[in-house]
Amino acid sequence: MRKSSQYLISLVTLLIIFAISACGPEKVTAEWHSKQGAELFEQGSEYEAIEEFTKAIELDPNMAEAYGFRAWVYISLGKYDLGIADSNRAIQLDPNMAVLYSNRAIAHNSLGKYDLGIVDCNTAIELDPNMAEAYNNRSFAYINLGNYDLAIVDCDTAIELDPNLAMAYNNRAWAYLGLEKYDLAIVDCDTATELDPNMAEVYANRAFAYINLGNYDLAIVDCNTAIELDPNLAEAYNKRGFAYSYLGRKEEAITDLEKFLTLAVNPQGIEEARQRIEELTK
Repeated sequence: MRKSSQYLISLVTLLIIFAISACGPEKVTAEWHSKQGAELFEQGSEYEAIEEFTKAIELDPNMAEAYGFRAWVYISLGKYDLGIADSNRAIQLDPNMAVLYSNRAIAHNSLGKYDLGIVDCNTAIELDPNMAEAYNNRSFAYINLGNYDLAIVDCDTAIELDPNLAMAYNNRAWAYLGLEKYDLAIVDCDTATELDPNMAEVYANRAFAYINLGNYDLAIVDCNTAIELDPNLAEAYNKRGFAYSYLGRKEEAITDLEKFLTLAVNPQGIEEARQRIEELTK
């Protein structure tokens, strides 16, 4: 269950919202640099994209979309403080653009500032009640605050607005896990993997449900897939380690739990893993 689960609004969406038009290389303008930056980002060239957005800002310091674009790239790279700073400037220039608040909410959520994330999502929803991503981002904050019922309501709305939003099914599954409704969580994880088979955290979430239902072999299969997709997904090693331990495969369990400890940031998860290792080594 990673923060990457929040990354929902791409620069394609921003391009549509801001309606940037190409001016052509014969007349290099701020708009042209901004369009180049968006195309570079979609190609996976994040740092080159930042350079283009910076050039756009240099030519037009009041270009809200360039700050908004650059903010999203920073957020996607995990540079949340820079993303928030650019979002702040973009909002100052264009306070009625809902996507800016929704994206800033992702940065706040990723920094553990869930209350601020909720405030931004509330504003985004006020500006655009049909923005599925804003409800989904708010559900992420609610989940991390333990408000699972509110999270499910938001996920329901997000899915109603966009039935193909894989992240909303994943977040709802996560909320169901918090409520110990493991069968419902598995159903949502199944749907999420059908919509996006490359979302590693979904497999880790489903593995957790399988573990709680005693289906340890299925949990291991899902963890294997999660690790193939994201070798640095700490929770996949943690869950596979516990699944191995329940099957009596102590050495494999210890190896996975120790790997988890090198990647984890959640204090509670770290303590549980350490206790499990101690139990396995007695």
